[in-house]
Amino acid sequence: MEPILRLAGPADAEAIRALTREAYAKWVPVAGREPLPMQVDYEDAVRRHRFDLACLGEVLAALIETVPEGDELLIVNVAVRPAFQKRGLGVRLLRLAERLAAEAGLSGTRLYTNKLFAENIALYRSLGYAIESEEVQTIGVRVNMVKPFAPC
Repeated sequence: MEPILRLAGPADAEAIRALTREAYAKWVPVAGREPLPMQVDYEDAVRRHRFDLACLGEVLAALIETVPEGDELLIVNVAVRPAFQKRGLGVRLLRLAERLAAEAGLSGTRLYTNKLFAENIALYRSLGYAIESEEVQTIGVRVNMVKPFAPC
């Protein structure tokens, strides 16, 4: 089944929260705490950021949250419901974000993840993201990754 992509609205906030909590639950034992996306006020986030949703039938299967930041598009969150992981939905949404950034004339995309989430870092690297820096924070080490677009 091919996913239907659509923009989120305020009525989607609770479904976004539920999907995000489900998708990030596997990282709680790794990080020893709830990852930040599990703690977000999604009613507020849906008003301030763009959310693209991937639906399979009536089920919200995946999402990507983006916001312009300087001359790049920040990927704040990409989450896939566990039952739909390993089907390429997350990659498809990352490619969508890259296309949106290019169409907006931005210089690239950026994202961040926890250093303990090695599986995510490997995936992002395989898609052309490079580690720009690491930041030691009170909640762990944040890995900042960027994917600049090739000059025309």
